[in-house]
Amino acid sequence: MNFTGAELISWLATLLWPFMRIGAMFAAAPLFSARSVPVRIRVLLAFFVSWTLVPVIPAPPVVDLISGEALIISISQVLIGIAMGFILQMVFAAFIIAGQSIAMAMGLGFASMIDPQNGMQVPVISQIFLIMATLVFLALNGHLVFIEVLAKSFENMPIGPFSPSKEALWQLVIWGTDMFAGGVLIALPAVAALLLVNLAFGVTSRAAPQLNIFAVGFPVMIMVGMAFLILTLPTITSHFSRLMLQALELVKSHILVM
Repeated sequence: MNFTGAELISWLATLLWPFMRIGAMFAAAPLFSARSVPVRIRVLLAFFVSWTLVPVIPAPPVVDLISGEALIISISQVLIGIAMGFILQMVFAAFIIAGQSIAMAMGLGFASMIDPQNGMQVPVISQIFLIMATLVFLALNGHLVFIEVLAKSFENMPIGPFSPSKEALWQLVIWGTDMFAGGVLIALPAVAALLLVNLAFGVTSRAAPQLNIFAVGFPVMIMVGMAFLILTLPTITSHFSRLMLQALELVKSHILVM
């Protein structure tokens, strides 16, 4: 069998550029980019997913791999993958923000632990929310849905050079505001209840100055916070589903295209 150089370059480009987009997404998306997942596993996973999607995605343009145009296409695929992973990362960040808000209101802001996914210290409440969000993500087959959306992105955003528009970049900024709004909505019941408890202790301290509010209020705040955490657990699935659907719609809406 004889193969020409053009055929070999075409076959290599067919696998290389999807691998760049998928690998960049795995490097930025939560769960896939966790520090507990070795880099070799991510690379192998991106390679096998790319190999699987090659027959069903549009053929890339025929470009010399050692050229300026090929470099621009490669950078474009990496940016698209990072943007998609960043959008999914914001969904999990909303739960971290909610946990931090509740922990500060409960007085547990000092109780921190290392997040194995990001490698940084977060409050224990945030870690609880993050673990629950991860379990809900896996239970809803979110990883499979996101890979399906990633495959469809090659139809909405074919492989080729592109220049991001201001509107697309502004959508990413607005999505960041949605992340904060989602975190506030998740934490709102517990934070509002803890605020009322604080107001009640404020009135009590005025009525009975000899009462040691710090000795009595701290355990009460923790008990009330834990009670409202248990009461609001059933709503996590609905909040996560809503944020995930918004993230997938944003990915489907030709993100970063002209």
